[in-house]
Amino acid sequence: MAMNRKVDTPSPTSSCNVIPLRLSFLPRHREYLMRWLDAGACMGLCDVDVAARSDDGLIEHVLVWVRENADPAYLVRPEGMNWVLIDHLRDHRLGAFKSFEAALYAIRPVLACGATAAA
Repeated sequence: MAMNRKVDTPSPTSSCNVIPLRLSFLPRHREYLMRWLDAGACMGLCDVDVAARSDDGLIEHVLVWVRENADPAYLVRPEGMNWVLIDHLRDHRLGAFKSFEAALYAIRPVLACGATAAA
């Protein structure tokens, strides 16, 4: 015996209040980034640049320079609830990581992966 049930579907005119979850670059990330850069100087890390989210839709990201190249070698950016590591020279995604620290560790393992800074 089949039962007929009315299923409520949202009308096209109803407003949707979905807020996407997305990580963002926090002050503790900046502090850890500077410690990581200092510790990694002996392993070829040269410089970093943190680009904030802009009005034109570009998402915030971190560019990392290494001694071997004049152009930025890596790009780290938040994507959903992960941090994505990209080989910036080849435009190739290297992986997604649960923490910013883990993404940096994948570039150069100069600090303990769990050595997060206090917020």
